[in-house]
Amino acid sequence: MNKKRGLTKRGWFITILLSVIISVGFIAANTDRRNFEIVKNLDIFYTLFRELNSFYVDEINPDDLIKTSIDGMLESLDPYTTFIPESEMDDFRFMTTGEYAGIGALITRRGNFVVVSEPYEGFPAQEAGLRAGDRILKIDGDDMKGKQTSDVSDRLKGPAGTEVIVLVERPGKSSPITITITRRSIQINPVPYYGMLDDKTGIIILNNFTQNCSQEVEKALKELKKNENMSRLILDLRGNPGGLMDEAVKIANLFLPRGSEVVSTKGRVSQWDKTYRAPRQPIDTVMPLAVLINRGSASASEIVAGALQDHDRALVIGQRSFGKGLVQTTRSLAYNSSLKVTTARYYIPSGRSIQAVDYANRNEDGSVGFIPDSLMREFSTSGGRTVFDGGGISPDVIVERDRFSSISMALIGQQTVFDYATLFAVKTPSIEKPGVFQISDDIYADFISYVTGLEDFRYESQSQNQFRKLKETAEREGYFDVNKELFSAMEENLRPDVARDLGTFREEVEEFLAMELLRRFYYQRGAIIHNLKTDNEVAKAREILSNPAKYNDMLNGTILTHAGDKRGARN
Repeated sequence: MNKKRGLTKRGWFITILLSVIISVGFIAANTDRRNFEIVKNLDIFYTLFRELNSFYVDEINPDDLIKTSIDGMLESLDPYTTFIPESEMDDFRFMTTGEYAGIGALITRRGNFVVVSEPYEGFPAQEAGLRAGDRILKIDGDDMKGKQTSDVSDRLKGPAGTEVIVLVERPGKSSPITITITRRSIQINPVPYYGMLDDKTGIIILNNFTQNCSQEVEKALKELKKNENMSRLILDLRGNPGGLMDEAVKIANLFLPRGSEVVSTKGRVSQWDKTYRAPRQPIDTVMPLAVLINRGSASASEIVAGALQDHDRALVIGQRSFGKGLVQTTRSLAYNSSLKVTTARYYIPSGRSIQAVDYANRNEDGSVGFIPDSLMREFSTSGGRTVFDGGGISPDVIVERDRFSSISMALIGQQTVFDYATLFAVKTPSIEKPGVFQISDDIYADFISYVTGLEDFRYESQSQNQFRKLKETAEREGYFDVNKELFSAMEENLRPDVARDLGTFREEVEEFLAMELLRRFYYQRGAIIHNLKTDNEVAKAREILSNPAKYNDMLNGTILTHAGDKRGARN
């Protein structure tokens, strides 16, 4: 009996051993085959490139050709796996740290020259007297005509403590102005504004998740809490493209108890499977909180909004977020270049993936497009509210995006408001402070006179586009000839009239104009303060936060929110 049992054990051992050997052999064979395919295709690529370089009819640029082939290869994987050559490493570091050495100004290309869009308040460019609208003619004596924005940017940057001499042409001035600027380390504050909207409601605006941004948010929160009357808070993440995941965990931790799950990652390689929890004691876990998001809120913004929503710690207000739930890791390559490679996916505490269902199902701005109900799955928050995946964070309260008239978009797109503000600032020494300043009838009349006097200001309305299609269809079907007078009258009525449309859409045009003028005299902070007065999403957040019963009912699931409604995915 014992002998039989021994033979059986031995038989099982031999069987398992053979299975392991076969499996190992199969894996080894697969690995050998995969390695062979890699070597084979790299050899093909090398020989192909060699033949192109030798025999192509025109001279080729090896760097450009290789960069194009690398970009094409990576583009076939996902939108976020990218190659970073040595020449772009400084820009990449700025994206993650928010720090560089230079003069502290935004610039943009206008015609043959680069123009200053905005000098940052408190930085060398502004302190030296550089203004928005200044056209950069020369840098250190070198002509900048025809130079690209990147070329001018590179010349303005440099080691901290060094000087750069900039010759600018300022509209309204008869001769160019020479400005000497001493460069220094520029650290852009990721919190451009925090303050009290009323005696009880505070707001913190976070622009990006750069290194140590959580410290700035914490500092802002502690400063606001010094106001004993403050009893509710709005965290504005709209237009925030994300950044460092660790900073997102720390910011969520300001409002979540220590040990709370914030986000987890899962990848093909097990080393990327991690769960990130709130590492320290929070600042406040009970104050009513609203988080504002929109289509521009991505990645780390979605982690914070999603974690606070899944823990029923905050109401999320606005529009469905971007839907970027892929984790990138930077790997060093030869010659000081790098590969930013997608290694895992983000999952927020309910188990939802932030990533959009597919990379192609996107709106024009890259955000999540229409998601069929069949592709969405149900999840539950800590308190039992139903939420859905499918891409991005669906807000608890949807506030439709502002839609602007064609003339407003033309005034912004053609820089007409910007140019008027430049001339206005030259001849106007000061304006009232933010929160008080309004566009007067005299200023608006002057603006109308300026715009109507421009020979090159042109725009077309959506109504005109639709009318043109209707007219073409009517001509094909034979209805146009019998209704010529009707079509002519309609065409005349739809033709843009600048003066008329500036009157019709004065309210929205005034907002753009007021913000640009305030930016000239009070910089970014001034424009933000003005905009908060008429911001629909901020108004909705204040309305809900000021009603504790409604706020609590929404968090408890007593009142159905859009996050628990699949229709919330259709933005």
